Amino acid sequence: MLRFYYLIVFSIPLILYYAALATYYSNHEDKYDEAACYKLAKRIIKSLKRRGNIRTVSYGGENVPKEGGYIMYANHQGKFDALGIMAEHEKPCTVIMDAERSRVFFTNQVVRLVKGIRLERHDFKQQVEVLKQLTDEVKNGRRFIYFPEGKYERNGNKLQDFRAGAFKCAKNAKCPIVPVAICDSYVGFDFNSLRRVTAQICFLEPIYFEDYSSMTTQEISVMVKERIEKKIEELEKIRDEKKYNNWYFGKRREA
Repeated sequence: MLRFYYLIVFSIPLILYYAALATYYSNHEDKYDEAACYKLAKRIIKSLKRRGNIRTVSYGGENVPKEGGYIMYANHQGKFDALGIMAEHEKPCTVIMDAERSRVFFTNQVVRLVKGIRLERHDFKQQVEVLKQLTDEVKNGRRFIYFPEGKYERNGNKLQDFRAGAFKCAKNAKCPIVPVAICDSYVGFDFNSLRRVTAQICFLEPIYFEDYSSMTTQEISVMVKERIEKKIEELEKIRDEKKYNNWYFGKRREA
């Protein structure tokens, strides 16, 4: 957690500046369209990455659909996951996020900036309404990041169960599903170090509606999870070859 608190304490002027700027953009939709807001979001992420000594390496950008809306389903490791994906995703996208966590200062401003969707974990009626909104927006061409594990609990590169209900909106929207594998995103904020961290992000081949239309949401969730797990194994091999985060994983291998 040292890096997280370091970023907060030593970036207070920057955070206040960007929070005010993000609020201004959000309050003036007539002046700043989705592309302009996303450009600012990526600028914020770039600044946080530089100050936090965090690097992202991405693969599979060619797999991302060129046109139309889609939902990216990714494994969830920690606070940096959505930022890491957005840092490497070229076109404007946004995130579906737990409402309680999204209300924290600065997170709230960034979620508003990218017009993210907030999900009330204990309000079933709100969830139904929100997922209908999500379906409509995907049909209209928007792109979303969804974490079907729901939350992270220091699970590292090990995946938790995927919630089948998270895939219902994709099926209703009849949109492409883009699995996203995140590797080592957790290292930066889970350990008390300020050394350089490299998180790997991989956009897998999309799964189109015609390929999953006859499947149940449970079957879809299992398929997506298996694909992400397989890719994470490959990313871990790349990490060891490239010696990413060797200050941590090197010690583990020696032990």
